[in-house]
Amino acid sequence: MMRSSNTAEEIVACARGLIIVGGYNSFSYADIAAVVGIRKASIHHHFPNKVDLVKALVVQHRVATEEGLTRLRQAVADPLEQLRAYIQHWSKCIEDLSAPFCVCALLAGELPILPDEVSIEVRAHFRFLSGWMASVLAEGMRQGTIHTAYPPEVEAEIFMATVHGAMLSARAYGDGAMFGTVASAQLARYLSRSQ
Repeated sequence: MMRSSNTAEEIVACARGLIIVGGYNSFSYADIAAVVGIRKASIHHHFPNKVDLVKALVVQHRVATEEGLTRLRQAVADPLEQLRAYIQHWSKCIEDLSAPFCVCALLAGELPILPDEVSIEVRAHFRFLSGWMASVLAEGMRQGTIHTAYPPEVEAEIFMATVHGAMLSARAYGDGAMFGTVASAQLARYLSRSQ
C-alpha cells in the first residue's frame, strides 16, 4: 500500500497539531486515527505507544531546528540578522498558523507530568537552542554588532525565554502580532548603545 510510506509522517504531524492545541494528555490514538483516517492498530505499528510517538515528534522537531539553524548560519553572516531571521520565522509561523507555538515549549510547560523519555528529549532541544543562541550572541559581541548586559550564555536564556514568552502572549491575547512586538523589543536591546 503506497500510503504506508507517509503514514508515520502523517501520524507525527497530527500528534504535533493535537499537542499544540491541548497538550500531551489531550489526545489518544483514537483521536489520531480519526484525523488521519487509519486504524489505531496502524498507529501502534509505527509507534507502539504514545511515549514513542511523542519522543519521535520531539526528536524530529529538534533535528529540523538544528538543520534550519545551520542553513541560516550559512546563509546569513551577521549574528544580529540571524537572531532577527529566527524571530521572523516564528512570527510568520504564528501569523499564518503553520506552527502557532513551538511544540517543545508547550511540552516544557508539562515536564512534571511527561514520561522521562519525552522529558529528556525536550530538555535536549532547549540545550541545543540555548547553545546556538549563545554562540550567535558571542559572535555578535566579538564583532561588536551585538551589545549585551550579561554573558552570552545568560543572554541566550533571556532571549529564548522572551521568544517563548512572546508565543504565550500572542496566544493569550489572540493576537499574532504581539509575538513580533515582544520579540523585536528584546532584539532591540542588543543594538549599539549611543553614548
